[in-house]
Amino acid sequence: MARRSKKVDFLENLSAVTEQMQDKDREANLRREKERGELSTLPLERIRNRESNTRALNMEHVKSLKESISTLGLIEPLVVDQEKVLLAGGHRLAAIALLLDTEPDTFEKHFQNSAIPVRVMPFTAEDEPNRALQVEVAENEYRRDYTPAEVKGIAERLIEAGYKDVKGRPKKGEKVLMPALSTVVGKNRRTIQRYLHGESPKSRTDVHLFLKKAKKSLESWQKQHNQNTLANQELSKELPQILSLLDDAIKQDSASE
Repeated sequence: MARRSKKVDFLENLSAVTEQMQDKDREANLRREKERGELSTLPLERIRNRESNTRALNMEHVKSLKESISTLGLIEPLVVDQEKVLLAGGHRLAAIALLLDTEPDTFEKHFQNSAIPVRVMPFTAEDEPNRALQVEVAENEYRRDYTPAEVKGIAERLIEAGYKDVKGRPKKGEKVLMPALSTVVGKNRRTIQRYLHGESPKSRTDVHLFLKKAKKSLESWQKQHNQNTLANQELSKELPQILSLLDDAIKQDSASE
């Protein structure tokens, strides 16, 4: 039987490392969803503000959110603890309250019987203030990744509601599409334009994240994995060059943004 080539062993080991990375990503996603609490609804008046908020409200952002919620509803639920104290979503809560004050019929359309979508965390902010802060930071940094089709669908609904893709300075009172889309999707104008033109988000953001994860996982393997087999020894010899190539790819991808 012909001896297996070093290249075949190397590629099989690299494939195994990649599969392990993907398994870890799937486990992390499931764990993150579980840690984000159970989905439920609460009447608006029963959601309690924290005694001390870490973020001051930006009223312009509140108004923008109110406009998007008026058209699309609440896309991302608020986060509360076991005592119904708000942990994350202060701007969304203020926008919902503003919608109730200014457009009660629209509020009722999206939130029948004042039922506000929430994620209920399995602890209280009073008992675990550090954990509450961690949830707030994580939720503020978290952004759902929309597909190009989803972004186009949101854009169409906004256009139907009177938003316009304005070039240059908008007229007074004119509803502008791109800022509204940016508020909803949580992405910058260039990224949204790519989505609207049908480019997969994996062509930029997801690829960039994957490259960084690949580099980190390979570095971890380099430090921890034993080298008691010929294949592992060969992989270790090739790793510095692979890590260098990954580093170059990450830098080039960042520069293209």
